[in-house]
This record gives sequence, C-alpha cells and structure tokens, in this order.
Amino acid sequence: MAEMEEKIKNYRTAPFDARFPNTNQTRNCFQNYLGFFLVFWCWHVALIIVDYSECFVSLSPDFHRCNKALTEKGQDASPCQWYQRVYKSLCPMSWVSMLGQTSA
Repeated sequence: MAEMEEKIKNYRTAPFDARFPNTNQTRNCFQNYLGFFLVFWCWHVALIIVDYSECFVSLSPDFHRCNKALTEKGQDASPCQWYQRVYKSLCPMSWVSMLGQTSA
C-alpha cells in the first residue's frame, strides 16, 4: 500500500506543449507515440508492407525517433522514456495496450 501511495504522490501528467494548444490532445498522443489513426492506416496498407516497423519509422513519432537515434549511436536511450510517459499519460489505455501489442 505504501508503494501505491508513493506512486500517487510522485505522479506527474504530461506538461503543456505549445504545439498542441487545444483541449483535444489526440494529435499530442499521436506525436508522442503512434496514435490510433496511424495504426489504422498501417493495417490498411499491410498488404504492401511486410513489417509494421517500416510504417512506424516512416512517420517518425517522437518516442521511436528518439529511441532509434540514440540506440544507433550506441548511447543510452533512457531520455526517450520521457516521451513514453507523455503518451501513456495522454493516450487512452486501450490505445496504449493495442499499440504495444502491434509494435512488439
């Protein structure tokens, strides 16, 4: 129980992002990860794309762009976890779980 109280005490939601000033944060979610519409688009072109990762990389969302860039340079990719925390904070949990299964 103390662990849960500690997590609640330290919980932080996504900070304001001037690129997305409106109430609807769907595009913010999309930018920080893959968004529902990107996955929907990828499923529709799956006949010509062998690997979903080709589809994801072509649109370069922040989390995956950061992770790929730092990993290729042999650097620690832990700073990219900030984007992951943002999309997990903004995106509906059903999208997060679906996207996690799709991109795995």
